[in-house]
Amino acid sequence: MKFLRYILYVILIPIVLVVLFLFVATLADYSPEEREVIFESSSPDTIQINEKLDILTWNIGYCGLGKEMDFFYDGGTKVRATKENTLLNLDAITKFLVCNDTIDMLLLQEVDIHSKRTYYIDEVTEISRALKYPNYFFANNYKVFFLPIPLSKPLGKIKSGLLSLSKFEPYLVERYDFPGNYSWPKKLFMLDRCFMVERYILSNQKKILVINTHNSAFDGGLLKKHEMAYLKEFIEKEYVSDNYILAGGDWNQNPPDFNSSGFNSESGYKNFVLASIPSDFIAWDWTFDNTHPTNRALTTPYNPESTATTILDFFLCSPNVLAKQVKTVNLNFENSDHQPVIITFVLE
Repeated sequence: MKFLRYILYVILIPIVLVVLFLFVATLADYSPEEREVIFESSSPDTIQINEKLDILTWNIGYCGLGKEMDFFYDGGTKVRATKENTLLNLDAITKFLVCNDTIDMLLLQEVDIHSKRTYYIDEVTEISRALKYPNYFFANNYKVFFLPIPLSKPLGKIKSGLLSLSKFEPYLVERYDFPGNYSWPKKLFMLDRCFMVERYILSNQKKILVINTHNSAFDGGLLKKHEMAYLKEFIEKEYVSDNYILAGGDWNQNPPDFNSSGFNSESGYKNFVLASIPSDFIAWDWTFDNTHPTNRALTTPYNPESTATTILDFFLCSPNVLAKQVKTVNLNFENSDHQPVIITFVLE
């Protein structure tokens, strides 16, 4: 009888612990509103019309996905970079941004603010202090009290999101929650995807919306479809209201009519499914640089001869935004699995 009781305890205790863990995770689940105001100003700046402006977008890979890294969730084996490499990546990324601080606005993705995977370094504070832009805004899109995978070395607590920096003060900054999510309990440990909107006043009394977006990655395409439909409805409504729209970020999909023949594909992408935005999605200008890739696969450490690469980072401009130049800065994926992209444009 004692033996059977012992066996029962051995079986029941893990079950009770798992149920208790899921209960706590459900209570702690980050559930943002569809729209949240991040910042409001009673004395915003006015941006002059017909002047050239520059915007940079860059997924910095939380400073933990340098050239030496692969990642278990993408088909690799490693869980997180060493603290030394994380700090080296943060330093190199920050120095690059400081050297390019003539750029008017920066749209960054995967910036950690308090995560075990990045040794609880506050990257938002470190980057914003070094750059000294007068305005910066952060929107959560990954807030998990404990990520239990991989079981042998859990990623633990994650708090990360979008960081936008600007030389101009907007009159309003908002976080919009993308619709759709994974089913319970998986959704408790996945990102809450969003886009952040900065609204600026123009000298012609109109407005420009600058959007920082980071779309779903490992969803097989279903979540991205809902996200893109939501974003399309949002930007079309704003454009009809006589606004200018420029959206940039990590779309986690190829731009329409993208030709990948110039990039390496031998090693392939494993868990991440590459797909393109439909060419008839919207009759606006998709602006990207086809000469350099913006993303590399994380199945192995980076090898310029064999690692699969593609373009996931680019801009979408409304018809009244004229792109003059777009350039991917080729950093050979030294400190992130993404590369920065810079657009120069004017408002017509």
